[in-house]
Amino acid sequence: MPPEHAEVQVRAGSEADLEALTDIYNHYVRETPITFDTTVFTPEQRRSWLRSHPEDGPHRLLVAQDVRFVDTNPAVGILGYVTSSPFRPKAAYSTSVEASVYCAPTAAGRGIGTLLYKALFEALESEDVHRVYAGVALPNEASVRLHTRFGFRQVGTYEEVGRKFGRYWDVAWYERPVNI
Repeated sequence: MPPEHAEVQVRAGSEADLEALTDIYNHYVRETPITFDTTVFTPEQRRSWLRSHPEDGPHRLLVAQDVRFVDTNPAVGILGYVTSSPFRPKAAYSTSVEASVYCAPTAAGRGIGTLLYKALFEALESEDVHRVYAGVALPNEASVRLHTRFGFRQVGTYEEVGRKFGRYWDVAWYERPVNI
């Protein structure tokens, strides 16, 4: 682990993290076009989302946490999270997942997304997952760099597919095999 991450651990997300995870996500709902949700959530509204990501299997939720808070309050110090979720609901898509990563605003640019993606892809290597997909609302150079660094290749762009903040946004779609 690089020295800048010596005080960060990646672990499975839990119910105790729900409020912190909701706060992180709501930042992106309110402030950015990164997610196309337009209304913030309460932790209770996000509970089913959290529960749809067990500790094992292809659909994971991993959190990065500052280890200085692990013993005192495990829900404090959440720096970000990553998920792998069903790509589409039909059975033939079951070996494909969609990955998403969100960092706490105070943790952006510190390599937390890289740390989370590395842990997620290592976990998925032992699962029946063939491809990982990611959608990136454009422009977002940091996300494009992150996905490229992890071997994603752009496979297409949906133009003006979402409207938020009074304008239309494009979404670039990326894919990568699990084992590269």
